[in-house]
Amino acid sequence: MSLQHPFGAPLRRRGRAARAGLAVALSAPVLLLAGCSSESRGEWERLAMPEPVTEQGESTLALWQGAWIAALVTGVIVWGLIGYAVIAYRRRSDDEIPVQTRYNLPLEIFYTVAPVMMVVVFFVHTVRVQNIALADDPVPDNIVEVTGQQWSWTFNHGVGALDVEANEDNTDEEFPYSEYAYEVGTASYIPTLWLPVDETTRFNLHSPDVIHDFGVPGFLMKMDVIPGRVNSFQLKPTEEGDYLGKCYELCGVYHSRMLFKVKVVSREEYDDYVAGLVEEGNDSDLPLIGGDDARTQAGLDTDETEGEGE
Repeated sequence: MSLQHPFGAPLRRRGRAARAGLAVALSAPVLLLAGCSSESRGEWERLAMPEPVTEQGESTLALWQGAWIAALVTGVIVWGLIGYAVIAYRRRSDDEIPVQTRYNLPLEIFYTVAPVMMVVVFFVHTVRVQNIALADDPVPDNIVEVTGQQWSWTFNHGVGALDVEANEDNTDEEFPYSEYAYEVGTASYIPTLWLPVDETTRFNLHSPDVIHDFGVPGFLMKMDVIPGRVNSFQLKPTEEGDYLGKCYELCGVYHSRMLFKVKVVSREEYDDYVAGLVEEGNDSDLPLIGGDDARTQAGLDTDETEGEGE
């Protein structure tokens, strides 16, 4: 007759329960992902980053995903080493004294060199993507003068031929177009920024009052709008559609109202829109980049705009 350990059956039951619990834990994420819509699955694949709709945004997304993958790989290695140390060097008896190691030169070198190498790799890829995001095409297809004022936006679209040389110095009073068509937002009106698809557009950012921040989540790009300084960047939208933008810098009491819409359309629709602004009388010799509601700008007859936006 064989004898059984008195705790054998409970231990086996606990082992089966543990395996069942592990199976449920592993299958739960799969079931959750299976129940997600295609849009939700896309968010998981992009790791909560918006879907890029610009040529430059693809590089930003790749950097974001690569950083997460590197972090997860590092985490798995660290967790594995912790688990190995817990199991391999666990106490096996109450009176056992583990081996006392004062130092381990190979490990210390590894723990010093590996993080430095990781930082260098992250730095190189970050600089590469930064150069792509801030690349300055000497001859962009369009230049839009963007004004962020308390508390809305003004978009100045060029009319006529583009003079690239006039845009080389953002600090002078020369502008790349001889005429501008503008759309001004107010506290009660959200303006719309129109852009032609598959064309490079440069944004020159102006502020007559405080620091704002111009950004569109779908573009994966934003930049500060600073008084007395003209920041700029370029983007090439690759998909037609409607998007939302906003100010990312706390700029005052009504910061939450600094919203704008973005409409990416074909070149023909874009030209029709700009021509429509001119027909409505929303045009001036110079872009609107300063003054009350960005309207009292040299080149614009203030009598024509008196009382607007109230």
